[in-house]
Amino acid sequence: MTARAKPLAHPGDGLETTADPTAPKDPVSTSVARPDIRRGFIIGLIGVAIFALSLPMTRLATGSSDAPQLPGVFVAFGRAVVAGVLSIVYLTVTRAPMPSRADRVPLAFVAGGVVIGFPLGMSVAMRYVEAVHGSAILGFLPLATAVIGAWVNRQRPPAIFWGVAVFGSALVMAFPFVKTGATLDGFNPADLLLFLSTFCAATGYVYGARLARTMSAEQVICWGCVVSLPVTLPVAIWSWPTADASTAAWLGFLYVSVGSMWAGFFFWYRGLALGGTVRISQVQLVQPILGMLFSVPLLGETLDAVTIAFGLAIVATVFLGRRLATRG
Repeated sequence: MTARAKPLAHPGDGLETTADPTAPKDPVSTSVARPDIRRGFIIGLIGVAIFALSLPMTRLATGSSDAPQLPGVFVAFGRAVVAGVLSIVYLTVTRAPMPSRADRVPLAFVAGGVVIGFPLGMSVAMRYVEAVHGSAILGFLPLATAVIGAWVNRQRPPAIFWGVAVFGSALVMAFPFVKTGATLDGFNPADLLLFLSTFCAATGYVYGARLARTMSAEQVICWGCVVSLPVTLPVAIWSWPTADASTAAWLGFLYVSVGSMWAGFFFWYRGLALGGTVRISQVQLVQPILGMLFSVPLLGETLDAVTIAFGLAIVATVFLGRRLATRG
């Protein structure tokens, strides 16, 4: 059986915690803190780039209420089944050790948050709201991740960090509406699903990052998908589409299964573990902008001054938040 990695001596955020301030610092962790933060940002950004297409691909897979494609429940649970099968292959080939007893609760949060909760809420909601609307609601995710991460890890970032985080989230949530001129048009019941999805994802991110300090990031999402199979497999079979769906819908489903549900987390959890959950969570602020950039070659869309201006402002808040998170 493969030996387990030694747990990190601290959460890795470089933030104030409730630990004894007089305790001697770990010279190893101190010496690698700066390069780990840099690597965490780069690796986390790769994960965010993979996630950037999740929402439009989910919309492509489920269709709209006027032109439905694959059932939202099937997309949510089916993608987890595909990722679960890939995970079994990966864990077998790499001879990964079984999770320890201490890993069970964090794995339950990973499974319930990012394997079941977030995909289910998003897949069902995206049939009833436009992608623009959905991206605005999910713009709250970076802030939610930072809040839950600070609470779980007992960290106290300075007030100015929270101010920048709130401002960055507000920019992300406002961007789709400024870009398209769309409006919320009142509260949509699907909004509640999107907000619950945000909470589920943020919780799964935080606990997954904690696990990624004692096992590899790949093993975290793989075990999360595998332990979810007793739930996801029966529901996926039960919700199997009875009507024909377009090739584009199945391609969208394939992307969210392999990219969004599986490969993206290889990078995302590793980035969170290296750079710290509170700090690296703010990298998600660039996700809508990346989605727009990807739409240029994929969908033939064009960039305009509004997109460039919001993009630069959001990127600035990410780097400012990174610096402020180390002060307090």
